[in-house]
Amino acid sequence: MKAQAVINKDFTVSNVDKRVFGSFLEHMGRAVYTGIYEPAHETADKNGFRQDVLEYVRDLDMPIVRYPGGNFVSAYRWEDGIGPREERPVRLDLAWRTRETNQVGVNEFADWAKLAKTEMMLAMNLGSRGLDDARNFLEYCNHPSGTYWSDLRAKHGYKDPHNVRIWCLGNELDGPWQVGHKSAAEYGHLANEVSKAFKYFDKTLETVACGSSNDKMKSYPEWEATVLDQAYESVDYISLHKYFGNEEQDTLNYFAKAMDLDRYIVTVGGIIDYIKAKKRSKRDVKICFDEWNVWYHDRKEDGERIASWNWPEAPALLEEVYNLEDALFVASLLNVFIRRSDRVKIACMAQLVNVIAPILTRTDGPAWRQTIYYPLQLASKYGRGTALNVSASGPTYDCEVAQDVPYLDISAVLHEGGRSIAIFAVNRSVDQSLDLSVALQGFKNVKIEKHTIMTGEDLRARNTVDAQHTVVPRDGSGLGLTDEGAVAGKLPPKSYHFILLSVATA
Repeated sequence: MKAQAVINKDFTVSNVDKRVFGSFLEHMGRAVYTGIYEPAHETADKNGFRQDVLEYVRDLDMPIVRYPGGNFVSAYRWEDGIGPREERPVRLDLAWRTRETNQVGVNEFADWAKLAKTEMMLAMNLGSRGLDDARNFLEYCNHPSGTYWSDLRAKHGYKDPHNVRIWCLGNELDGPWQVGHKSAAEYGHLANEVSKAFKYFDKTLETVACGSSNDKMKSYPEWEATVLDQAYESVDYISLHKYFGNEEQDTLNYFAKAMDLDRYIVTVGGIIDYIKAKKRSKRDVKICFDEWNVWYHDRKEDGERIASWNWPEAPALLEEVYNLEDALFVASLLNVFIRRSDRVKIACMAQLVNVIAPILTRTDGPAWRQTIYYPLQLASKYGRGTALNVSASGPTYDCEVAQDVPYLDISAVLHEGGRSIAIFAVNRSVDQSLDLSVALQGFKNVKIEKHTIMTGEDLRARNTVDAQHTVVPRDGSGLGLTDEGAVAGKLPPKSYHFILLSVATA
C-alpha cells in the first residue's frame, strides 16, 4: 500500500498549547494513596511522595494535572484535607464507595506539583456545594494574607499563596450518577455565577464549565448549547470527556474510534461558534478535554466490585493493563488533539497513576511505565510548537465506526524557531506495510535527526512488573530522503512512528 503526505510551511493550524499533554489525579482507587503518596515506601521523601513515580512523571514533561476529581469532587469538602493530618476526618466517598482519609489535600498536592514540575488545575464541588464554598476555596489557595482563609493557609504552613490559575467548575454534572446532578439550565446559571465571582477576585483566572460526560449522553449536544448560552461571556473553556475501548475485539474498528473523537471536537466547536454568533461576542471559548483514555479491559468487573464492597480504603480499582494495540490507539488520539489544536487547548489523560493510567505501582514495590506512557511522552516532549496542516492521501477501509478510515494517521508540528519538525504517524493496518512519502514544501536542508518506532508482532503484548520493557520505543529504520527532499520509506503494519527532522525555512 502507498500513502502520500504534503507539509507546507505556510499551511498552519494553530499553536499547540503545551497543556494539551496534561493528566489527572483523582482520589480514586490507588491513584493518590500508594500511587503518588506512600510514606512507608523505600523511595518516599520527607513528605511521603514516591520518588520513583515522580521521576516517571517528570520524564513525561507533564504541563498540567487536574485534581482532586472526577466524580469524587462532587461530594468533596476541601476543608477536610487541610490542617494537621491527625485532626483530619475520615469521610465516605459516595462516588466510589470508599473511605477517604484526607491525608492528602490541596496543600500536599501543591507540594507534589512543584516536585513534579507541573501546574495545578483544581476542580471544585458544584454538586453538593456551591458559590460560597468555591469562593472560600479560592481565597484559601490564592489570596496573599490578611483574611480568614488566607491566614488559615499561612497557619497551616503555607505563607505564600498557591496561585492556581485554572479552575474546573464542577465535574460531569450532566450525569445522573453524579452527586448533585443538575439540569443544563441549573448548571449553566451556577457556573456563570461562580465564574463571575472568581473573576471579580482576579480577572486573569481561567474557568472551565462542564460539558457532556461523553458524546453518547441523551442531553448531548443540547447540554453544551444551554450551558454556554448562560455562561459564554464568563467562562474560558467547555470541558469534554470520552473513554474508548475495543470490546468488539476488532482492531481496525477500534483504531477508527479516533474519528469519533474528531467528530466530537468538531461538533462542540460548532456549538461554540453558534453561541458566539448568537451573543455577538468577541470572546473565544476553547475546549478543555480534561478526561480521555482507553478504559474497557476490566470495566465491567470493576463496576460489580464497587457495588459489592464495604467502603474500603484506597482499594485497587480500574488498574487497566494496557497493550501495544492501546498504545497505537492513544497515539492516534494525540494526533487528533494536535490537528485540532485550534479548538483544544487543554487535555488531560485520565488518570496519571494506577487508575486507567500510564504509570503503575506495587504497594511496597516498584513502579513501571505502561505501553501508553510512551506516545504521551513523545508527544509531550516534541509536539509543542505550531501544528501544520498535513494533506494526506492513501488507502482507506470501512468499519462499523466509520467509512473511508485512512490507514495512515499523521500529524506534524513545527518547533519554535522553525528549525525542526516533529512528525507523528501510525500505520493502522494489521498486516500490510505502508510505502510513505512525505513532501516538505518551503523547507530546505532537510535531515532526519531521529526516528523512533513502537511496533511488534503481538498487539496484546504488555508491560508488567516482571517484564517492564516488553513494549517500548526503539530506534527506527527504513526511512530516508529522496533527491527532492521528501521523507520516504516503509511503515510496518501496526506501528507508531516519531520522526524528528531538522530543516531550514530560508
